Amino acid sequence: MCRHLGYIGPTRSVREVITAGEFSLLRQSWSPRDMRGGGTINADGFGAAWWGSTLSRYRSAMPIWSDPAMPEMLSRVRSHAVLAAVRSATVGMPVERSACAPFTSGHWAFSHNGRIANWPESMVGPAAALPTVDLLGLEAPTDSALLWLLMRHALRENSPEVALIQITNAVAAAAPESRLNMLLGDGKQLWATTWDHSLSALVDDDRAVLSSEPFDRNRDWKEVPDGHIVTARPGHLIITPL
Repeated sequence: MCRHLGYIGPTRSVREVITAGEFSLLRQSWSPRDMRGGGTINADGFGAAWWGSTLSRYRSAMPIWSDPAMPEMLSRVRSHAVLAAVRSATVGMPVERSACAPFTSGHWAFSHNGRIANWPESMVGPAAALPTVDLLGLEAPTDSALLWLLMRHALRENSPEVALIQITNAVAAAAPESRLNMLLGDGKQLWATTWDHSLSALVDDDRAVLSSEPFDRNRDWKEVPDGHIVTARPGHLIITPL
């Protein structure tokens, strides 16, 4: 599995967001605390997206701790909104830059923490509903990249909440043993799902954070129950069943 993090709040460097706390996303790359049997290390690449006048992104197939962009470029880039992820590739899937989250389009950024069971055979049905031109533009031959295509297609006609519910239900029906923690952001708000994996939320009047696991010992972290959808922005947190 992987680890991901969404942040909206006071402007900080992207590196500060990734390294914040005793159990930061950086530390989770080599010492995660709640992988739930989905691996022990996240060394198959990482990525970060951030919002300013436009949405920008950096991705690398290197382990996050060895990429020079962390202490160099990402220390200088500042934003009020960041979505970042570290990757543990499912066996049989490629370890390459194009397979790393976040996936982006327009003002949207997306990450998937989990796996689709019986990939790729299980996704023949859901993929058939996509326009051929979308499938031809698949970034990488991975389950997460296909989820992003499904999400992007659903967002054309639906709200983020409806799109996440539709995709979770469709994929869970086609591949019942999947893990579908998805994280979506637009620079103003965050949306996420829990489906057989962990997620926690930290929201106050100044910031909203969704993280695969708490990155510090703040007692205000809320563990999101399995099978729920989350909507978060500063001063606003809604957690409801999927």
